[in-house]
Amino acid sequence: MAEAADFQGMTPSPARRWLRRTGALLAAAPLLAGFCQLPVAPSAHAAERSAAAEVSGSRTVGVSLDTLSPRVPSEGDTLTVSGRIVNKGKQTITGAHVGLRVGPTMGGRSAIDDAAQSNPYAGTDVGGKYVAKFAKLAPGVPQTFSISVPVDKLPLSFDGVYQLGVTLTGRTAAAAYDQILGIERTFIPWQPEAADTKTRTTYLWPLISTSHMTAETGSNEQQTPVFKDDDLAAELAPGGRLQQLLSLGKNLDVTWVVDPDLLASVDAMTRSYRVQVNGSSTATTAGTHQAVAKQWLAELEKTVENEEVVALPFADPDLASLAHNGKTATGSLSRLKDATTVAATTVESILHVTPSTDYAWPANGAIDPSIVKVATSAGADTVIARSDSLKEAGSLPYTPSAARPIGGGTTAVVADARLSTAFQGDMTVADNSTLAVQKFLAQSLMFSLQVPDKQRSVVVAPQRMPTSSQAQAMAQALTALQDGNWSQSADLSAATKAKPDAGATTRVPSAGSYPSSLRKQELPQTAFEQIERTQDDLDSFQVILADKSRVATPFGRAMDRSVSTSWRGRSTDATLYRDGVEAYLTLLTESVGLIEKSEAKLSGRSATIPVTVQNNLVQGVDHLTLRLTSTQPSRLSIGDGAYDEQPVTVSGGHSQSVKFTTNAHANGRAGVVAQLFTEDGRPYGPEVAFDVKVTEITATVMLVIAGGVLLLVLAGFRMYTQRKRAAARQTTQESENAQADGEDEDEDAPEASEAESRAHEPEHPSDPSPDTAAEITDPSGTGERVDR
Repeated sequence: MAEAADFQGMTPSPARRWLRRTGALLAAAPLLAGFCQLPVAPSAHAAERSAAAEVSGSRTVGVSLDTLSPRVPSEGDTLTVSGRIVNKGKQTITGAHVGLRVGPTMGGRSAIDDAAQSNPYAGTDVGGKYVAKFAKLAPGVPQTFSISVPVDKLPLSFDGVYQLGVTLTGRTAAAAYDQILGIERTFIPWQPEAADTKTRTTYLWPLISTSHMTAETGSNEQQTPVFKDDDLAAELAPGGRLQQLLSLGKNLDVTWVVDPDLLASVDAMTRSYRVQVNGSSTATTAGTHQAVAKQWLAELEKTVENEEVVALPFADPDLASLAHNGKTATGSLSRLKDATTVAATTVESILHVTPSTDYAWPANGAIDPSIVKVATSAGADTVIARSDSLKEAGSLPYTPSAARPIGGGTTAVVADARLSTAFQGDMTVADNSTLAVQKFLAQSLMFSLQVPDKQRSVVVAPQRMPTSSQAQAMAQALTALQDGNWSQSADLSAATKAKPDAGATTRVPSAGSYPSSLRKQELPQTAFEQIERTQDDLDSFQVILADKSRVATPFGRAMDRSVSTSWRGRSTDATLYRDGVEAYLTLLTESVGLIEKSEAKLSGRSATIPVTVQNNLVQGVDHLTLRLTSTQPSRLSIGDGAYDEQPVTVSGGHSQSVKFTTNAHANGRAGVVAQLFTEDGRPYGPEVAFDVKVTEITATVMLVIAGGVLLLVLAGFRMYTQRKRAAARQTTQESENAQADGEDEDEDAPEASEAESRAHEPEHPSDPSPDTAAEITDPSGTGERVDR
């Protein structure tokens, strides 16, 4: 950045302090002039040049700073510096001591960058008793040191950023004279009295994680969620990354930036949940970290009760990937808008606060026109950019305030790149953490000193997912900053509404200026095509369900997670996640379908053919139509034509047989195709094809059968009449014989009476022959019998 901001203005201290220090300098001027006139021995110049050469060359001793306290010293304080030294050479060092050197004030923000990178030899040795002495330093053996010195013993005068060098001076067998064999450089921000005009500093505190929940849910009424791993529990547990962010952040004045997906995932963990075993979609185990999730969520709810909360769209979608590779995919932008809507309801229902959804945060704050357009399409009117993307043209002699109007009613809040990237390294190393904190404070003070009488707003947008050690370093820096005299905390909304600087850059950089390193991390176009395909399959599946919400919500959120910014740098994991979502949806859709049929045989002119629809889902399906089509309607017609349709409704876990009336017109085989359709006429599932073998009975055979049946009927009738006549004749003859013999004796009367009774009882003819032929019970050969 072209920045006349490197010029440091006059100290913003009160006039009396400036006059007091100026008087002290003037009083000392004659003495300093006298010293300047004294001759300097050539050996002294040589030794200084030699020391500088040694420091910039061999670096025989490694010096690291573990602590610097206080980080922002003030008058009356004692500065304590501690750390470690190690002899990296092969010779023992003797007569060694660690001392402090204070250099001049830095000339601007770029000067701080240069000093931190090149680490040159410079500064005035504090000396005296403020050293740590070592008789000898053996090669490879680390030693610790600690030096405490009153601040009034340090050459600190005007407000500003001072270089602080920690040096190791000693001798070796090869060079038996004192020389600087190692040095580490950091910065001392010095402003002991409160500034008249303080910088408003906004620090974004992100609560974002990777995607953990899958699209899969249990078949119970509660739809138990399934996680792809249990890594989130480790982040929430004591000492975990998210636990550290929450524990540290609640003591700071920050703006909370939350991914609603994280809240939804933690909320799901507070109840029954399951975890895939080694990423398997078929084997799961019960989750056991409900207590950890409940504790973290309760603490977060209490912490943000009266704080500003910014909700990103659900699952923190990668806006740059959408803009560059996903706009051609149908539904991508509408899904982004839906993710923004879901974000607000998720945060409100879980944290019971109303979040702001007006902000879009592209990866690393890098923007171009297409990214801004996509970001605002979902309803956001403010884009969080970064100053290394929206660069200043150099017209201003200082770093402008964060807010910039970039056209179309959109505001860009430009985070300061130097401050935002201060803690991206390995902060587990104490030296790295100490240097990062001091550099952050130095840049913050220098920002204020650029134009001390003009109040500006600066926004810090750190990395999305800081590690525990990075979060600790961030908290140390913020604590020191909030205790300092040049900065005051401000919410993101206040920074957004601040009056923009008139000369600040408002032109969005072109697409060609988008960093290639970031473009390589984007989701490819094929990813969005796969998501579009999955969405189409989901749309077709939903229309047949009795309860669409059981799949619409989990799959909708899973597809939001498929475009998360957290997949950057993890392309393989992103692909596996998308494949898992698609595969599980395929499994569900295939749970509803037609059962395969073998060949059917039709023995007659008409019959019914059954087709079975099976539903292996736990919920019922309807709004389906089953169509049965004859490929040879001249031989076999379905219903009144080539095909017939019937609505289908199947309860969960059941199958339904649907019968179609068929008519045969000729003998032989006829192809039949069964296909399910949704209400909108789209095919559902694969078709089932089978053959129907028609064995039609001819008219001649029918006449022969009819004649045979008629003969049987006539023969039966003749037999019946003959038996009736014979019975009548027998009755008449018995009656005549009874009259001729007279009355029988008394004891024979009952027998006669019984005989007479039997004589008058009518005879029962035989059953008539059947009027139809018996059903053929022989097997019909291979295939199915159809209903007749």
